[in-house]
Amino acid sequence: MFKVKVVVRRRSSILDPYGKAVEQGAKLLGIKNVRSVRINKEIDFLVQTDDEELAQKEVIELCGKLLANPIMEDYEFKLERTDDN
Repeated sequence: MFKVKVVVRRRSSILDPYGKAVEQGAKLLGIKNVRSVRINKEIDFLVQTDDEELAQKEVIELCGKLLANPIMEDYEFKLERTDDN
């Protein structure tokens, strides 16, 4: 079994409305030096197989079809073998 951590990031050429909202909120709070905020998604899950190649294949498929928008976002992931059942 593998623990998986996926980080999905909006491409730098794409506007991040959530990041802009945080910047505006910071200004309203009197915090004046916050710039270039980007909000990313972090997803943790398990893949129940002992085959690392199969686990990678399934994670790539899940990311490409469900977790990340391939037009606007990039992703990276890390697999960690675990003994959990």
